[in-house]
Amino acid sequence: MTNHTHVMFCLSRDPGMRMKDIAGEVGITERAVQHIVADLRAAGYLIGEREGRRVRYTILRDQRLRHPLESGCCIGDVLEVLERLTGASR
Repeated sequence: MTNHTHVMFCLSRDPGMRMKDIAGEVGITERAVQHIVADLRAAGYLIGEREGRRVRYTILRDQRLRHPLESGCCIGDVLEVLERLTGASR
């Protein structure tokens, strides 16, 4: 899976997760997480809403994947499989 998918999976488990914590989970730098979150927001997969000093993210699970091979699937489909396989809950 891509780092983008890993970041999205972290946010599906904990929408208020800090960038630093995501970086530790995924095994990338905090700066890389910030770039990925910006990419995902620009692509319309995430919406961020400030809650005090933190940002809480909402994943737009109905958004279709961009690659032609997966264009029939939504990001929610992918996250649902990952959540089921890992026992994670939203």
